[in-house]
Amino acid sequence: MISISILFILLSNAVTLRRDISIIFNRIAILALIYCILQDAISLSILNKGIGLHGGLLHKTNITQIFNIFIFIISILIIQLTSFYPKKVIVPGYISLKFNNTKDYIYKFNYTINKIMNKIKMNEHLKIIEYPLILLFIIMGAILLMAANDLISIFLSIELQSYGLYLLSTIYRNSELSTIGGLIYFLLGGLSSCFILLGTSLLYANSGTTSLDSLYIITNISDINNENFWYKPYYINFSFLLFSLGFLFKISAAPFHFWSPDVYDAIPTIVTTFVAIIAKISILILLLELVYHTNNNIQDTNWTFSLLISSFFSLIIGTIVGLTQFRIKRLFAYSTISHIGFILLGLGISSIESTQAFIFYLMQYSISNLNIFIILIVIGFSLYMYIDNNKEHKKLLDINNSPVQLINQLKGYFYINPILSLSLTITIFSFMGIPPLIGFFGKQMILSAALDKGLIFLSLIAILTSVIGAIYYLNIIKEIFFYSPEYVINPLFETIKIPIKKTTLSLNTTLTKTKLDIINIKHNNIVISSSMALIISITTLIILLFMFFNKEWLSMGTILVQIMFNY
Repeated sequence: MISISILFILLSNAVTLRRDISIIFNRIAILALIYCILQDAISLSILNKGIGLHGGLLHKTNITQIFNIFIFIISILIIQLTSFYPKKVIVPGYISLKFNNTKDYIYKFNYTINKIMNKIKMNEHLKIIEYPLILLFIIMGAILLMAANDLISIFLSIELQSYGLYLLSTIYRNSELSTIGGLIYFLLGGLSSCFILLGTSLLYANSGTTSLDSLYIITNISDINNENFWYKPYYINFSFLLFSLGFLFKISAAPFHFWSPDVYDAIPTIVTTFVAIIAKISILILLLELVYHTNNNIQDTNWTFSLLISSFFSLIIGTIVGLTQFRIKRLFAYSTISHIGFILLGLGISSIESTQAFIFYLMQYSISNLNIFIILIVIGFSLYMYIDNNKEHKKLLDINNSPVQLINQLKGYFYINPILSLSLTITIFSFMGIPPLIGFFGKQMILSAALDKGLIFLSLIAILTSVIGAIYYLNIIKEIFFYSPEYVINPLFETIKIPIKKTTLSLNTTLTKTKLDIINIKHNNIVISSSMALIISITTLIILLFMFFNKEWLSMGTILVQIMFNY
């Protein structure tokens, strides 16, 4: 279905001259992804141990299908940001079911507001018709990567996903910063692909096969320590190590993290949302499959030990360097590096408990990360109605594509929108691991699995970095709640007058009278769209109320782990 949708949108983009109908293409992409969700949900009842496709190049299992559905849902929530106008108008007494021509009023209100937003270049992201096409290419690469069962299919899938991300990063052609960020991402992403190719060539040279099933068999042979045997165990261990370095680079795990803060900060916030979530999910699920099938090596040293080393560096660097950041997307980039440390800790242990913790942590962090970036985007939309006299804010580049760039831009935002501020605070507390939010349960499960495995030192490091990392999270909350705002209403939004025709019915006769009425719209009549408000509300409630329905999530993780470990 994704392939058909890509072909349809590609042909449509080729023949259309109107860039203002990008919203329609985005909605078509959403419908295609909904169909994919239904299709994968039906196939869950068919798959058990899995099924090989295309001569063993792909291997579909229940785990890959569950995360396919998860990626589709996350992608739908991201695509809806460009599928509806970000603002709508609510005027008491006019938008009401009492009027037969309510739709005409709503259309005129929203048309006028969107006209003003176009004037201040707020709706530029709604005019990129290639956006849903590139997103579908990335999603296809992600689902193929999770199901890949051959070195060839792995490389083709990761490159399909990566090239889509490079194009997505530079899709805002009027943005100098976006072009710079995309170029950095492309050059350093190409370097990581070199490591993947080097590891692939060494794996093939040492095993004579590109099939992962054959490699799994070789790594579990019991008599490979025979001195007369040509094969040595560390050959494939070293090959897998180089192979994994490329993937650690792409998920911005330390010490291969140096590209992500610059790229996150340079590219538009809507694009950052996709880059920060989707690419990491697919790669981590692939690494989960590799770790599970190769961690039973009889040797004392295994390539998976490198995941624990990377976890250690990610926890330290993501926390310590994050303390010095004053740009909010760079801060969230280092926050992501720190959370990748927790994820790699659960992945590197490779026990039943740690795998369950890994799956749960990956899903809850993706939801929390999605929520915080959507809130950041909505805050940026709301700040278009305000102006301030801060000279530092006026010097910011690419302000139309990334309205919120500095932490101090959130100063006193609680007094502008208290509900959105509380939602942001709840998500930040979840990142910190404050109970009883969903982030606390994720960290608790990872640490419990690490202590059961005897990794006391790494557990202490994880606890200490969580406590220290709370400092830069609390700095954001301090700016929001403990300062008064410096913003004043933009003159464009002080009072907007819209003439409309109002039809009334006479009490004494059956005749109708039509008169011209003037509607005065003020800034507090302009609110965020229902789609964005609904997504923020649902994800915030999931983060806040997880403790009341945790059995369903944990049971799903337990079932997936039992399927993987053949119980």
